[in-house]
Amino acid sequence: AEALAQARGAGDPDAAAVLARLAIARGRYEDAEALLRPARDASPRGGAALELGLLLRDLGRKDEGRKILEVVAAGPPSDAAAAVRVGTAARALGRAHDANDAFLDAMAAAPADPDPYVARGELVLERHDADGEGPGLFQEALKRDVRWAPAHLGLARAIVDDNPPAAVAAARQALEIDPGLLEAHLFLAETALDADRTADARQAIDKALALNPRGPSAHALAAALAHVQGRTADVERSVAAALAVNPSFGDAYRVPAAQLAASGRFEDALPLARRAVALEPDSTPALADLGLHLLRAGEEGEARQVLERAFKADAFNPVTFNLLQMLDTLDTFSTLPVGNARLRLDPKEAPTLQIYARPIIEEAMARYGAKYRFEPRGPILVEIFPRHDHFAVRTLGIPGLLGALGACFGRVVTQDSPRAREPNTFNWQATLWHELAHVFTLQLSNYRVPRWLSEGISVYEEGRVRPEWATDSEMTFLEVYSNGRLPKLADFNAAFTRPDLVSAAYFQASLVVGLLAERHGEDVVRRLVAAYADGGTTEDALRKATGTGLDALQAAFDEFVRQRYAPAAEAMKAPEGVQIPRSAPREALLDLANRHAQSFPVQMTVGRLLAASGAREEAIAAYERAARLVPFARGEDSPRARIASLAAAAGDVPRATRELEALVRQDHTNADAARQLAALAEKSGNDGLRAFAYERIVTVDPFDAPAHTALGKIALGRRDARLAVREFQAALAAGAVDRVAARCDLAEAFLQAGRRDEARREVLAALEIAPTYERAQDLLLEISKQ
Repeated sequence: AEALAQARGAGDPDAAAVLARLAIARGRYEDAEALLRPARDASPRGGAALELGLLLRDLGRKDEGRKILEVVAAGPPSDAAAAVRVGTAARALGRAHDANDAFLDAMAAAPADPDPYVARGELVLERHDADGEGPGLFQEALKRDVRWAPAHLGLARAIVDDNPPAAVAAARQALEIDPGLLEAHLFLAETALDADRTADARQAIDKALALNPRGPSAHALAAALAHVQGRTADVERSVAAALAVNPSFGDAYRVPAAQLAASGRFEDALPLARRAVALEPDSTPALADLGLHLLRAGEEGEARQVLERAFKADAFNPVTFNLLQMLDTLDTFSTLPVGNARLRLDPKEAPTLQIYARPIIEEAMARYGAKYRFEPRGPILVEIFPRHDHFAVRTLGIPGLLGALGACFGRVVTQDSPRAREPNTFNWQATLWHELAHVFTLQLSNYRVPRWLSEGISVYEEGRVRPEWATDSEMTFLEVYSNGRLPKLADFNAAFTRPDLVSAAYFQASLVVGLLAERHGEDVVRRLVAAYADGGTTEDALRKATGTGLDALQAAFDEFVRQRYAPAAEAMKAPEGVQIPRSAPREALLDLANRHAQSFPVQMTVGRLLAASGAREEAIAAYERAARLVPFARGEDSPRARIASLAAAAGDVPRATRELEALVRQDHTNADAARQLAALAEKSGNDGLRAFAYERIVTVDPFDAPAHTALGKIALGRRDARLAVREFQAALAAGAVDRVAARCDLAEAFLQAGRRDEARREVLAALEIAPTYERAQDLLLEISKQ
């Protein structure tokens, strides 16, 4: 194309447009403008005019560029190429409907040409692709020309959120076809930054700058990488280089802000986001990003104002729309002061959840404050959502986020409420403890603690409250370890971006923290977190806090894991050369179990098959061997759950009770198992076990009014008035069916606690409902005598 254009000469408007595009791609903006000016004068609606309008816009001369683009967008187009020009100009002017019509006209006029499909696909992506059209449009372009590089790049952009590896492959395919496609290098740089692959990001940025040493977008990404790595001088140089080309280029600050937030440096991201909007006030991406950053800082009033500006400019942006809807929901929440925190709850859940959430926040803030010798900047905003998608939107701006239970941004904690998830899937109290620990690790480290360490500390701190809270992912960790896939500590952060490793990574990180505390004392956790505050590396922080580096920690950790988990990891492997059957005679199954007594999968399979054949005792024996091999197996398919089920079915209450108790002590999210245990304990009259079971139920499901009542009565019988008051209050808040009896229960608890006036109030409230209720009358008489 360049040779043909050179042959035709710059006096030809179409040739001038080609030569100018090449000059722009190499950063020779002044040369491009000089080529385009006369060509535009010769053809005000031609390709040169379009290129000049776009160039002036990208140089920050928006008003001048807009006037030229207005003429191009006015058309009317004479052919498909002209329709694409009209649509591109309309898109640049923000007229999405006009652009779409023009691209559709181009597709109809030249059905074999891939360019109109790519142009419309890019428009669809810019308008956020609510209908999911983008991938199909780029695939249609590739059907017309499989070597059309812009179509491969467009496909990469269209699928990156759903399938990052496939998106990277598509962008690389575009570069194989056209190594000079600048936007593909920028795309690979951005995806590498998102995945914390800084070396790959640096390489892609360098390639982009080699093509165009003045490219503002490449310099913005270079500034983002330098920010994340703490290279202040390089940040300033890259920002200056971007602004030298376009003095109003908001992305010089918006892109680094986004990357800082992605790396957990939320406080550093906000001022950059403000500068982006100050520099480019009409940039809807900058406005939308600033709104999200403000929400993460707890500045919800200002966030709403900014998001409303963004929505007015771009009503197609789903993030802006979602965030504004979420703020409308938050406006209905109850707000409760809790020391240095503000607890925000759905009004229907607030009466129940506050009974537990407030003391957790008070205790966590006091405990962590003493341990880390640090008072976090507040107020700390804690928001608990009854719908998971509202939590996801509050966190990222979009629904989904299925694997997350909570999030912390330093001064804001958000999480699911117990009703936001399926029963038996999580423990909201453990999540709250987890997220509040992040408040301290983020702020104490000046938001520079790596994610793996912050998550590891939070899981470790869960275990300091209740040991079983820290073991949710232990089986997943064991599976990863037994397959030889544990990530190394030097590249540990990357594991938290991989769906196949992230769950195990949480547990692995907590083991690392536990090992450090065991070897260097509990205060090493505080020292290590604080060591990041000045921006050093993990190697620097470790040496400052422990006197040893990452290699020594890796070696110690490998040995620690080998000693603790190697036997269980070996048991998890299926025996080589053994085909585990789907069915077999009883004797064959027993023989298989005896020959492979150290194999967890063999014992579990044999147990299942024997149970199905009615061989209960032999099945239980296989499950018991499995439980010894992997004692921390949990869930409804675990050995202990299977034993309990078989024992209960056979009427063996002692054995069923014993196994259920062991299971519930491990599996703290399993409210159903706790309910089964409570029922067995009721039959046996074991008050200690009843109390344990009901305590587990109300921890996971605070809206179970009968469980609160049962636990309250046990507490009353033990003269534990404080617990009895809490549980009877919770029963009423959770909607106890017999409210008269519930108020009398609470009155008795208050009376036992010596709180006579409150006891009288509850009795009178009961008598208002049922004036002749004898128990209430007797209680009122007893109160009067006192």
